[in-house]
Amino acid sequence: MTVCVRSGVILLWPLFLAACGASYVEEQNSLSYLPVMPAQTTPIQAGFPSGAIYNPSQAGLFATDRRASRVGDILTVSFSERFQATKSQNAANGKSANVDMNLPNVFGLNALEEGLSAGTTQSFSGSGSAAQSNSLTGQMSVTVARVFEGGNLEILGQKKLTLNNGDEYIRVRGIVRPEDISSNNVILSDRIANAEIKYIGAGDVADTGKAGWLQRAVTTLSPY
Repeated sequence: MTVCVRSGVILLWPLFLAACGASYVEEQNSLSYLPVMPAQTTPIQAGFPSGAIYNPSQAGLFATDRRASRVGDILTVSFSERFQATKSQNAANGKSANVDMNLPNVFGLNALEEGLSAGTTQSFSGSGSAAQSNSLTGQMSVTVARVFEGGNLEILGQKKLTLNNGDEYIRVRGIVRPEDISSNNVILSDRIANAEIKYIGAGDVADTGKAGWLQRAVTTLSPY
C-alpha cells in the first residue's frame, strides 16, 4: 500500500505487513510445507523374472519393508529434543594511584609548604548469568520432498492444530539417511541433518503475548 503526499511518497507497506495478523502470516508460510508429489507414478513390477528374491522396484528386501524411499512417501518423525544450556561470567578489576609532591617555600606562601598530592582510585565489577532449557517430544508424519543423488532424502511437513482462539503449527524440514529410518518407518529427530524444527502459535492467545505493531514501530524509531 502506497500513500502519495505533496512532499513525496510515504511507503506504508512494512506497517501494513506488521498490521496483518499472525494467523495470515503463518497461513502463507504453510505453503512452503505442502507435500511434494512425484511427477509420474512408476509401475511396480510384481514378478521376479530373474528368479532372485530382490526386486529393485520395491523399497526393501522384504514385502513388509515399507520404509520411505521415494518422493511423496510418508514417514514418521519422532521428536526427542532436549537441550539445556547454562552460562555464567564474573569480572572484576581495580586500580589505585597516589602522588605526593613537596615544594619549597617560595615568597612565604604557606600553601606550598604542605606540598601537593594527587591520587586516583578505579574499580570495576560485573557479573552475568544465563540459563535455557527446551524440550519437545511427540510424533508427526512428513513426506519425502526430494531424493538426492547419493540416496539421502529431504523431508518436510507440518501439523496444524486448531485450538480455542488460536492455531498451533509444528513444522519440520531436513535431510535424512535411509539407513537411519527404522523398520517401522520412523526417523528420530536427532538423526535429521540440517534440521529445521518450528513450533509456532498464532491467533488471539498468541497475540496477547506480543506487543502491537504500532508499539513495536514506535519503540524501534524512538531515540530514547
